[in-house]
Amino acid sequence: MNVETILLILESILLVVTIILLLYSIKEGKERRSLLLEVGKATKILTRQEYFLTVKDSMMDAEKEITGFITGRPPSQDDEKRIKDIAHNIEILTSRGVKVKYLMPKFHDRIQIGYLYKKAGAEIRYSPCAIANNIRYIIIDERITVIGIPECVGEKEATRKGYRIPAEGLASILKDHFYSCWDQSTVFEDYVREIVKQTGASPKMLEKELHIEKKEIEKIVSI
Repeated sequence: MNVETILLILESILLVVTIILLLYSIKEGKERRSLLLEVGKATKILTRQEYFLTVKDSMMDAEKEITGFITGRPPSQDDEKRIKDIAHNIEILTSRGVKVKYLMPKFHDRIQIGYLYKKAGAEIRYSPCAIANNIRYIIIDERITVIGIPECVGEKEATRKGYRIPAEGLASILKDHFYSCWDQSTVFEDYVREIVKQTGASPKMLEKELHIEKKEIEKIVSI
């Protein structure tokens, strides 16, 4: 066996070993990516939970008024309990005489949350102001502000994390913005009537879409 043959065999062996190492590397890369995605998902859930806990805890510090610009997006299965907890807090606060006011974007699918919060005692209006597409906030007694930030811009994007900021100056600025939108916004009942008129659908047909009982829709329309 001459030298050229030996070198050819060695090259072939090295090529096979390189291919095997490459395949292992690709597999390891995929597994590493999957792990990072799972960690990312877990982190997102934790920070979202933190946001809702911050909102709930801050609400209970209110003595006079809570004003908020929120998305009002339909709750996912994970969010249903959180929404119920916030509605429960609204009931407690309004029974103490605290005024709770929420603004939401003017989209049909935001009626569900508006209805739940209104039923709990909050004042609800729907606004064409665009700030809810990239920032959401609640103001407690013009002392504390809780700001929610989505992962990316878009009116349907979920809030990713909450920040509690005890700054009266910021609260005052955002409250001025809130009322500038509030004054030109549509009250809950008027918006429901507007939807019924636009769609031409009967209360029975809208019951499932709006997540409001048929008798409640009929009551609102008849006013």
